Amino acid sequence: MKILITRHDKIGDFVTMLPLVQAIKKQTNYEIIMLISPINIPLAKELGFIDGVIEYREDRKSLLQEIKSHKFDVSISGFIDTNLGKLLFLSRIPKRIAPATKIAQIFFTKRVKQRRSRVEKREFEYNLDLIKALDNRLEINFNIPLLKLDKKRENIVIFHIGFGGSSDGNLCFNEYLILAKRASVYSDVVFTFGPDDDKAKEYIKSNIDFNIRIKDNFRDIFEFTEFIASSSLFISTSTGPMHLAGVTNTPTMSFFGDTIFASSSRWATISDKSLQHNFNKPFDFDNIEKQLINFLKDN
Repeated sequence: MKILITRHDKIGDFVTMLPLVQAIKKQTNYEIIMLISPINIPLAKELGFIDGVIEYREDRKSLLQEIKSHKFDVSISGFIDTNLGKLLFLSRIPKRIAPATKIAQIFFTKRVKQRRSRVEKREFEYNLDLIKALDNRLEINFNIPLLKLDKKRENIVIFHIGFGGSSDGNLCFNEYLILAKRASVYSDVVFTFGPDDDKAKEYIKSNIDFNIRIKDNFRDIFEFTEFIASSSLFISTSTGPMHLAGVTNTPTMSFFGDTIFASSSRWATISDKSLQHNFNKPFDFDNIEKQLINFLKDN
């Protein structure tokens, strides 16, 4: 059987689909291709349970032809919109599985009622549930970490203070500076930045009065993931790089919004819970600072 699994949105959303992919691959000999955004392709190519990737792109005509050429038996989509629905419908995939959400569900042959807005599960667990619509004999289980890297953890704390507009809960820049200064007593401190984080980077450069490194020249998402995996702690808001830390089971300190939809109850990393330090708004900064120091002293 040949399966197309789609999650064509942001980094963190893509990561939440990986347990489903790994679970299917562990239990079957199915060929699994993922339809994903360009930014996620370098990471997807490093994951042994993904057999191939298709880049989700604006040229719908060539994209449709590429999908049709694979002659997929089934598609599974964790997130849907009208454009994706039409694309998969026109590709003539016989069985098309998706959550029963939005008007786009009309383009799918198997619609799974989930009501994700209730946040009764984490996002990746909702995705995992779609496996039963493929074959109810399959088990819902996967292994952590999702990506094993031969990387030795160094005494580095990474601060990633930007979020690309995808977070509802974050500390202010000055609070990050306070935490970074405290962390610098115990470890090397590195600030990382994405392509949309120029404002944050300039603020840090202008207000820093202690020893740090700035790193923002990553070749691609996989190189960034490798660097995160070499650290002892990754500190950020709930954003894509936080989920990259989870992929390699890197310890995290993460900040989430004040609604249940934006909280850690839905968006916590896919990693060992003992390695997660999750904080939901409103933040108790003194407690955050205390937990950081305790972690650094213990590690």
